[in-house]
Amino acid sequence: MDAIQTIALHKRFRRVHAVRDVNLTVETGAVYALMGPNGAGKTTLIKMLMNLMSPTRGSIHVFAASVGRLEGRGLETIGYVSENQKLPDWMSVGMFLAYCRAFYPTWDSTLEQHLVRRFELPLKRRLKHLSRGMRMKAALASALAFHPKLIVLDEPLSGLDPLVRDELMESLKERAQETTALLSSHDLAEIESFSSHIGYMQSGQLLLSEPKTSVHARFRNVVAVVDVPLAVPPVLPAEWLHFSSSGSTAQWAETNYDADRSTARAREIFGAVQLSSASMTLREVFLTMAYKSEASKPNAEVQ
Repeated sequence: MDAIQTIALHKRFRRVHAVRDVNLTVETGAVYALMGPNGAGKTTLIKMLMNLMSPTRGSIHVFAASVGRLEGRGLETIGYVSENQKLPDWMSVGMFLAYCRAFYPTWDSTLEQHLVRRFELPLKRRLKHLSRGMRMKAALASALAFHPKLIVLDEPLSGLDPLVRDELMESLKERAQETTALLSSHDLAEIESFSSHIGYMQSGQLLLSEPKTSVHARFRNVVAVVDVPLAVPPVLPAEWLHFSSSGSTAQWAETNYDADRSTARAREIFGAVQLSSASMTLREVFLTMAYKSEASKPNAEVQ
């Protein structure tokens, strides 16, 4: 059973298509990192997944249950933290955790105390008097303390200092074995170390969704070396991006790399050639996808 599945999910705000026919599958136990530029539709998608916004059309299932009918015990298994999440500012941290505790039968007081100590949360201080980083720590503690089967995080690291980001990411890593996670973040270096699946959205469309191992296998930085000065043809394969050459060396980013096929194609174009490649970081994949999609952007902007 998949943790999340959407079919032809679409969200329209008047003439703006914020999410366009997205088919998303998040396997149970996965740590799914959702990438994309600002305005790609990531937050709109996540709000629909959390039943905070209704889709224009399409379906959403979380652990096989329709999100529109998700209630009671179903909600007791889902944790959600967003960048702009509102908290009851008049409450102290201790009051806030006690308030949340009453809603979750699986609340683990020992884990709560561990998170309070780890995050150095001031239990007697009101939420409105906390820094943004401390507020995010309090929100994350409330979302982890009941051992959620699914945790959804929408830009939880945005604007935080490196120390706070490290503390939050380490806490997520500790829980990774017991939960499924969907994480939207621009801090690609932070999430690369423990994500298992990668998604990329742009202009409301999910353009990539696959295991991280598959992404690293086919998105490669390629270098070709020949014995004579390169003769570069006017038309190159569509999978070759950021192509450049100098003398007898050429390099490019390839979006569908296969050692045998890519070497054979390079030999067809350049003749005898030595080919080497290296996998891209998530940041490089992000930039490559953005570059690849530039020419096909729809006229309407996505909110």
